Amino acid sequence: MHGLVVLILVETQSAVLFPRPVTWLLLTITFTCTDMGCIQSIACNKSRIKRENIVVYDLSATIDHCPTVIEENSPIVLRYKTPYFKASARIVMPPIPRNETWVVGWIQACTQMEFYNTYGDVGMSSWELPQLREGLVRAISDSDGVSYPWYGNTTETVTIVGPTSKPSRFIVSMNDNFYPSVTWAVPVSESNTPLLTNIKRDQSFTTWLVALNTTSREKILLHTIKWRMRVDIAVDPSLPLGSRARLVGRVHQDQPRVLTRMEPIPPNAMGRPNANDAQVLMWRPRRGPPLVVIPPK
Repeated sequence: MHGLVVLILVETQSAVLFPRPVTWLLLTITFTCTDMGCIQSIACNKSRIKRENIVVYDLSATIDHCPTVIEENSPIVLRYKTPYFKASARIVMPPIPRNETWVVGWIQACTQMEFYNTYGDVGMSSWELPQLREGLVRAISDSDGVSYPWYGNTTETVTIVGPTSKPSRFIVSMNDNFYPSVTWAVPVSESNTPLLTNIKRDQSFTTWLVALNTTSREKILLHTIKWRMRVDIAVDPSLPLGSRARLVGRVHQDQPRVLTRMEPIPPNAMGRPNANDAQVLMWRPRRGPPLVVIPPK
């Protein structure tokens, strides 16, 4: 590839409005000559998509104002269902002048997790993210495990294939909550005797609204949201099924925070493994060494 420079003298308007001497401008036009013999002017290069050209409005991030619901329908497990975290935004994407594909949507990562189920003075089980617990990473992807790096691929993302001649208008939305099962009995015991006395969970997430060029992998961060879900359940295993568990502590969750600055996305939030695959269930007895009950996938 080599370049060709053409110099052109152009008479300015001042030469028309005023008598001589005439004023001239020297214009430089640069052409690019490819190996195939084509000549392209740099003036033909299309403008890139920039953050200031993407409009985000009606941004919403909330957690439902309702308590966690406890279910005692099974003699094997207790279940609880937390309120939903919900995020949505209306987007106006500028025309895409090139043959590019852009995806706009939500990326989420877990940044902190404590999840303990206590069985009296026998011990406790805990769901853990070892890399996060040991400080080896700052975040773990919370993708659905298929649509990396996105949280999901239905309402969570919109794909725009260029070139487009008009702005694209659309909505992206997502929701998340906890709905786990916890055994009444010690998970490593053959006994079915209910011994569960407490469930405590405290988990934090960062959620990003992002525009991603799928060809160049260029990321444009549009918004950053922080949110946290906490659950504290006291259990009396001696009571009849249906009346053993009750919420203690806070009834409603703190509302999410939309940050005024962009927080960068850690590399581990963009790819495998996701939190569901990376987590491990441990049994930590009051006496004796810990035991892996369910290893990471």
